[in-house]
Amino acid sequence: MMWKEKYRIGVDLIDDQHRELFQRVSDFLQSVQQKGDWEQKTDKVKETLEFMQNYVVEHFEDEEAYQRQIKYPEYEEHKEIHAKFRAMINQYAVRFEEEGFTQELVQEFGGKLMTWLIMHVAASDQKIGAWVREQGGEGQ
Repeated sequence: MMWKEKYRIGVDLIDDQHRELFQRVSDFLQSVQQKGDWEQKTDKVKETLEFMQNYVVEHFEDEEAYQRQIKYPEYEEHKEIHAKFRAMINQYAVRFEEEGFTQELVQEFGGKLMTWLIMHVAASDQKIGAWVREQGGEGQ
């Protein structure tokens, strides 16, 4: 699993959701890289795509609500990053529909998910935790 304790921002709800996201992406990448039946892998891709479309929306809503609650100064920028990620997931959904679940596209999708997750959780979201601590909040 790719989750690292240093990714924690000190807000339980968000940290739990991040762990879940990392777990899902990790499982997805492992199943795609294993040898075996491509059809089974395709099912895993569909499942991950669906999960991402639903769970990410839920997670982003929670994260954004939390940012509003703590009057996070970079809220608007963060919301924009979330919107771009949702758009990327939806673009892949369209591409899978048009091009099929080719190995190439699946690998590309996996790579994008992984990169985004690490960059976002390890960089952007860390700023939320830092802001909360500066205000004397959670995660002290």
